[in-house]
Amino acid sequence: MLNYSGRWGNFRKVKMKEIIEKSKNLILIAVFSSLIASAAGFLWGFIETLTIIINFIQSYGKDPFAAIALIEIMDIFLIATVLFIFAMGMYELFIENIKLPEWLIINNLHDLKAKLSSVIILVMGITFLKHLVEWTDPQGTLYFGIAVAAVSGALIAFGYYGGKD
Repeated sequence: MLNYSGRWGNFRKVKMKEIIEKSKNLILIAVFSSLIASAAGFLWGFIETLTIIINFIQSYGKDPFAAIALIEIMDIFLIATVLFIFAMGMYELFIENIKLPEWLIINNLHDLKAKLSSVIILVMGITFLKHLVEWTDPQGTLYFGIAVAAVSGALIAFGYYGGKD
């Protein structure tokens, strides 16, 4: 039998290490895809904003659903922001540091999840606000509010306790 340890074993270790080190660039697929989705979301929000402004002008400000439409725009922009934060965070974690505001610097995966959780809580709050403004089913609105509060509480607890050793 041949013994594959020795020089061949060391060669395999070195090659595998190189492959693993270079494979970090696979994360660029997620970064690029998230940036494209984020840009599409911001563009969509911009188009929706223009549409709402045009409808508001045409109705002489008497459209009762204008407030709901404005709330929906906030939701679109927040989702686009989540995608943007995700792209920046993944790039910063796996590729290299980039210049960001202090509040957006991501040092580890927990930081990224905590930042995303806070924006998700905002999206859920806006979704609840939209549901509240439309107000068709009081009991359904109550249950929806309880569900939003429970998920928000879990995400806040995760952010507070999840990163502590």
